[in-house]
Amino acid sequence: MRQIILASASPRRKELLKQLIGENFLVHASSYRESPYPGLHPEEILLKHSAEKARDVAKHFNSGLVISADTSVLFNGKLLGKPQYSGKAEEMLEMLSGQRFSVITGLTVLDLDSGTEISELESTTVWMDEISKEQVSAYIRTGEPLDKAGAFAIQGKGAVFVEKIEGDFFNVVGLPLFRLGKILEKVGVSIFEEDFS
Repeated sequence: MRQIILASASPRRKELLKQLIGENFLVHASSYRESPYPGLHPEEILLKHSAEKARDVAKHFNSGLVISADTSVLFNGKLLGKPQYSGKAEEMLEMLSGQRFSVITGLTVLDLDSGTEISELESTTVWMDEISKEQVSAYIRTGEPLDKAGAFAIQGKGAVFVEKIEGDFFNVVGLPLFRLGKILEKVGVSIFEEDFS
């Protein structure tokens, strides 16, 4: 059985990985500090972040598969990360109100046994409904927008603002399961045949 290591402290990613392979995996959050990397395109930045997170966690293990991801909202050519305070969340929500934008994840699987590292992008288009100032304020009071890319959680109360999406729903939550399944197949792991229990 292959040891799976999730390089993320995100409870959303943990739940999604559990959906795919059960509970038999380790969580080891990366200590990698994200940098803006001027000169790189937004997609390249997300790939860089996910790869560096995986490499950072890989240093603590001798074998197994490290899975890491970096998710952000791309709007008007700029990445919108996670707001740390309510004023920033309000600014993001008002910016995205009534707009179409992309949620993009850089996803990396690092196979410590073979040395194989695969990093790929997943993109989902999101159409956001018009959100009133009152709704923005009420949503922020729930605390949900803080520490969520783009200041909303599609798997929570933020779902009422999302008119429709095109692409992988799980990508918007933070871990694109379709893409992850494809990458795992490339490194010889089948979620249907592997014994993760």
